[in-house]
Amino acid sequence: MNNKLLAYLGWLLLAVLGAFSLGAVALNRGETVSAVWLVTASLCIYFIGYRFYSKFIAERVLQLDDSRMTPAVSHNDGLDYVPTNKWVLYGHHFAAIAGAGPLVGPVLAAQMGYLPGTIWILVGVIIAGAVQDFMVLFCSMRRDGKSLGEMIKMEMGPIAGGIALVGALAIMIIILAALGLVVVKALGESPWGTFTVAVTIPLAMVMGIYMRYIRPGKIGEASIFGVIVLLLALWYGQHVSADATLGPLFTYSAPQLAWAIIIYGAVASMLPVWLLLAPRDYLSTFLKIGVVTALAIGIYVVAPELKMPATTRFIDGSGPVFSGQLFPFLFITIACGSVSGFHALISSGTTPKLIERESHARFIGYGGMLTESFVAIMALTAACILDPGIYFAMNSPAAIIGTTAEKAAEVIGHWGWAITPEMITQTAHDIGEKTILSRAGGAPTLAVGMAHIMAAALGGQALQAFWYHFAILFEALFILTAVDAGTRAGRFMIQDLLGNLYAPLGRTNSLPANVIATMLCVTMWGYFVYQGTVDPLGGVNTIWPLFGIGNQMLAGIALLLCTTVLIKMKRERYIWVTLVPTAWLLICTLTAGWQKVFAELPVGFFAIAQKYSNAAAAGTVLAPAKSIADMERVAFNNYLCGTITALFVLLVAAMAFFAIRMSLQAIRNPKPTVHESPYQIAQPGVNYATAH
Repeated sequence: MNNKLLAYLGWLLLAVLGAFSLGAVALNRGETVSAVWLVTASLCIYFIGYRFYSKFIAERVLQLDDSRMTPAVSHNDGLDYVPTNKWVLYGHHFAAIAGAGPLVGPVLAAQMGYLPGTIWILVGVIIAGAVQDFMVLFCSMRRDGKSLGEMIKMEMGPIAGGIALVGALAIMIIILAALGLVVVKALGESPWGTFTVAVTIPLAMVMGIYMRYIRPGKIGEASIFGVIVLLLALWYGQHVSADATLGPLFTYSAPQLAWAIIIYGAVASMLPVWLLLAPRDYLSTFLKIGVVTALAIGIYVVAPELKMPATTRFIDGSGPVFSGQLFPFLFITIACGSVSGFHALISSGTTPKLIERESHARFIGYGGMLTESFVAIMALTAACILDPGIYFAMNSPAAIIGTTAEKAAEVIGHWGWAITPEMITQTAHDIGEKTILSRAGGAPTLAVGMAHIMAAALGGQALQAFWYHFAILFEALFILTAVDAGTRAGRFMIQDLLGNLYAPLGRTNSLPANVIATMLCVTMWGYFVYQGTVDPLGGVNTIWPLFGIGNQMLAGIALLLCTTVLIKMKRERYIWVTLVPTAWLLICTLTAGWQKVFAELPVGFFAIAQKYSNAAAAGTVLAPAKSIADMERVAFNNYLCGTITALFVLLVAAMAFFAIRMSLQAIRNPKPTVHESPYQIAQPGVNYATAH
């Protein structure tokens, strides 16, 4: 009794600390706030949410049962189904779900101030993002590790399943395009960054060969070797950048890098997993967890001030980084840091085939998403400790702020931020880059913020360039792993669809079928990446809203499935757990989709397309376009994005219809109608797990 009382007293003190920290962040009166309060409030909320809300979902809503065999145990084949230690699986799962979204979205959302983004990241992950990951993982675990599309087909009907498969593929293409564009924007005209990232490709292949043929299974040895070589490459990259011969060899424009990543995605996704993807996965996992932890410690050591105000004038939708008002576009922009539909594909793919016991789903599903949300808080913090003038110089398109430090300082000064041309050029010099202007995509801004914190904690100003390029490497590893894995997943989806038309194209063990499906997948996402580099309006402003809308719509579809499953399990009293976040996501995404299709300038895709199309027809060239061909490209790209957005809206409306219809049928039936795998009892006290 005394121990229980002490435990609750400890949680009460944690709640008080969290409330005090959040109050310090939210209730300031114009004075600057230490980033320490933001990080402390976040950690307190994560711990309390995990301890109480996820426990409620696990015990009351889902009623997890460790006496029931999981698919990993009942179908253990040593290949796809392998019962795995929960800590090892947590690392695998986190590596799979943590892509560019939590790094980029919060950085872009910082244009509205630190407070709106912070609130949505914290509230959204507790009630929506982590709930989705946890519950989709549970649903798949109870259905032999079925995919999201297969589960929708089982629980909502074959038509709904087919629509979901097509929709998931379309959304995956946009996600991959957004990821690729972030890498391209980060490495453009940066020989240091390009060299370091290029080294990771042969390095990962050497690690793969070492672990398969030289020292089978020695992951630790290969990973230590990989980290050492990475750091050496990072150190040598500075010399490459300064060398008159080597520097130009690794200096590429954004369109050239777009072609490079397209070719990389095509080749890498067809190589054996053990040769490139798996070793890079190990490298990126160590870096992800290590860097985020080091950054959090650095914030406590340095205690930087948040220089971005709590809210800015751009909550009205007039911001230069992305168009649209706080509602709904803040929620669409932050995306993965709060809730991510992409995670539903991971939670219904590999992970449910590896879980040893049902109770582990809480730690892996809910806890894994909380960890990703903490990455988003770190990204938001890193962006907001920068001088706002520098932030807007880096993230505003050249069409608005110009291409010189003098012009950029003048424009940003008119927005109310004090900045000089010397501040812009000095920042570029400090990080070892030629310019920081219009380095959109979020990744360079995050890298500058991380470099400020890490340099202040370790090494001082002299090492700021090193830490900047270390951060770029960290982000690129995050993203390239996702591009490889995502292209593979897209290939499987395409083969599922093509197999219905011509059976041989659906055979995953057929090289010609694999090549055809891979080329189709890469061509689709590669088109958007390349167009994002040559579009005069800047690709991020176009692609990221489309990515955010599609990603959040996929989350809404996954939560519609979870709501339907709860009703079919006859647990209607708990449907508010999924219904509340489902309703909010559908309201946000459908509103954003409607505005991107029908709104006037500067938000609506069709409005932008019509403006440039009409001007091109009249022979007029509108800035920042430099030719009629540029004008036509802008018009076509916006017509295409508007059409895709409209299709996404119709997709979600159709899925909501099927979910409501099936739920009403289930409510009228007095018996459970859910489709679960037969119950098989697990042997008590047996440890099935391997350190796979």
